[in-house]
Amino acid sequence: MAISCCQRFVLFALIFSTTALCQLKQDPSKFIGRSFPLLKTASNNQLNESTKSQLTSSVVMVMIPAIYSIILIIGLPANGMALVVLATKVQRLPSTIFLINLATADLLLILVLPFKISYHLLGNDWLFGEGLCRAMTAFFYGNMYCSILMLTFISIDRYFALVRPFFSKCFRDNRFAVCCCSLIWLIVTASIIPFLTQQQTYLIQDLNVTTCHDVLPRELQSGYFFYYFVCLVVFEFLIPCFVTLFCYVSIIKKLMINNGKYAKAIRAMVLVLIVYLVCFTPSNIILLIHHSEHRLWDSSELYLFYMLCLVLSTFNNCIDPFIYYYISDAFRDKVRSTIFCMAENDGDSGKNKQQLVLTSSS
Repeated sequence: MAISCCQRFVLFALIFSTTALCQLKQDPSKFIGRSFPLLKTASNNQLNESTKSQLTSSVVMVMIPAIYSIILIIGLPANGMALVVLATKVQRLPSTIFLINLATADLLLILVLPFKISYHLLGNDWLFGEGLCRAMTAFFYGNMYCSILMLTFISIDRYFALVRPFFSKCFRDNRFAVCCCSLIWLIVTASIIPFLTQQQTYLIQDLNVTTCHDVLPRELQSGYFFYYFVCLVVFEFLIPCFVTLFCYVSIIKKLMINNGKYAKAIRAMVLVLIVYLVCFTPSNIILLIHHSEHRLWDSSELYLFYMLCLVLSTFNNCIDPFIYYYISDAFRDKVRSTIFCMAENDGDSGKNKQQLVLTSSS
């Protein structure tokens, strides 16, 4: 039944994207009026003063790229090491397969962060072409919803392993995990088709910059994208969120009843809740409010909030490695041994250097 619903959602997204493209080809005049996401603008790519001040504010040009840089510095080595450890040193279990795919999704986003940082530092001027802009935009939204679905399936896997162990023997194996991950990637790929097919870069004459995803046709925002984001929020955020909460609450109840050690399960649940509340919830709520306002009043004043929420949605790349640590015992042991070996090697090298100094001095 769950697969049937996913297939319906994929078909729904494909039909929507195809319909929108046909309408845009039939009526090019709809591209004349444009607006910033969450801000009202004038026609012919001319911006009003309020939009200019917010688009060129220190929040967008300094603070946001600084936060992205911190995420890049922390997320790249953390997820890189996690992927190497999970792929080469940890026993291949269903939970390991889900964690490998989650780390891969995080790394795909981290690899495009330098382009995003450069874009904001240059005053929201995109220099890398239309194709890379579409890819970066798709990676941002794709990472968020792929992470949500992966975390949901990880919680389901833990639920059956700890709460329904006898029932899970019928289907819980590596092949099932691979099929689930493939289904998630298929759903996410279908979900980001509109970002890959819709023009994302526009030249803004007032500021002499080419924006990436910051200017879209007004009709597209208030019409097609409204229904599109409603579907994303309901099927790829709200429902997975409730499923994840149910699974972790059931796991903790089961462990408490059986007098088991549930401290790690609580830590994992707290981290997942932080990811949902801090990273995913603000972005999805602001997106819905924005497109609702455009649909009802053809305006919105939430541009900076949207940008900040988009930054928050990428913080999961820094939190996910800690989730790996508490969910996978094998991953935790391998990380500890790796860190211990590195510290031991540093200590040995320091002793060797000290002996060399003593020898040379004598």
